[in-house]
Amino acid sequence: MSINTFGHLFRVTTWGESHGPALGATVDGCPPGVPIDEAMLQQWLDKRRPGTSKHTTQRREPDAVRILSGVFDGVTTGTPIQLMIENTDQRSKDYGEIAQTFRPGHADITYHMKYGLRDYRGGGRSSARETAARVAAGGVARAALNALVPGIEIKGFMTAMGEMEIDRAAFDWDAIDDNPFWIPQGADVVAQWGDYLDTIRKAHNSVGGTIEVVARGVPAGLGAPVYGKLDTDLAAAMMSINAVKGVEIGEGMAASRLMGSENADEIFMGNDGQPVFSSNHAGGILGGISTGQDVVVRFAVKPTSSILTPRRSIRIDGTPTEVITKGRHDPCVGIRAVPVGEAMMACVILDHLLLDRGQTGGARGRIG
Repeated sequence: MSINTFGHLFRVTTWGESHGPALGATVDGCPPGVPIDEAMLQQWLDKRRPGTSKHTTQRREPDAVRILSGVFDGVTTGTPIQLMIENTDQRSKDYGEIAQTFRPGHADITYHMKYGLRDYRGGGRSSARETAARVAAGGVARAALNALVPGIEIKGFMTAMGEMEIDRAAFDWDAIDDNPFWIPQGADVVAQWGDYLDTIRKAHNSVGGTIEVVARGVPAGLGAPVYGKLDTDLAAAMMSINAVKGVEIGEGMAASRLMGSENADEIFMGNDGQPVFSSNHAGGILGGISTGQDVVVRFAVKPTSSILTPRRSIRIDGTPTEVITKGRHDPCVGIRAVPVGEAMMACVILDHLLLDRGQTGGARGRIG
């Protein structure tokens, strides 16, 4: 079973564990001739890299990616691309005390019930460390998208962290990359978010977050009816990210509170002869097919389960115990989920672009 692989034509298989010697991704189906090198991929990994601010885990990993195959003379060859990221700062001893104990909120107990064994060193495959491989693969997808459809832009940002929420009226797209929370707000709001998270961290606790990912410049026509929907694959991709517990497209859950007259995005003809929409409640997707508007996906990340506050649990032998999870952990894992969401968006958009070209050749129905 290929349970570590996602995608149809652009296929990504991730491998490795949190405390193993290395982790990485095998990318198959990337078109040939796409300019790519390690520095190009590294810029995205540096966004997800731990230890970049006091608000994330202090595990010090350079997350240096190596391209082992599939690239020659600076361009992709069309053959499988093997990406590897070495682990250099593991502290497996931090997990010795929980080798026989199930941590509340973690996949320890389900891995044990399914396989009869588990890698207790940081959770193995269930660790958020696995997402570094996705970001590397997403870098390949971004490069291919830039080559095939120049102008596509994919940007993720946090919209909420516990009690903190962004002010849409003061949305600043250019501020996203200039603060550790990836929020589209000014410095005063960033400082408030920092103080809030510091209070939670000092209380030996954690908090969840909500991330929005927007893809601009996506061509109309990507996706297919019923079982091949673009939003189906986007939802699955985001839900597969570690710690994600909810996904929505466009208006999402809030659409259930709207009237039809509010939710249906009205359509007009633009001056360039192309359709334009009055709003984007649909999140850029209708009937599973992209409209040409911004594709908007939002997902919720649960609070980090590894906290220093005691929690009740059981051992493998069934006896009760109390767990305090030591080690270096994110007080809000949602912060580093932003570049992961961007990577998954890039992989899915590229996959559906290739699927569309294979089925329709890029032909489109005429309007007007």
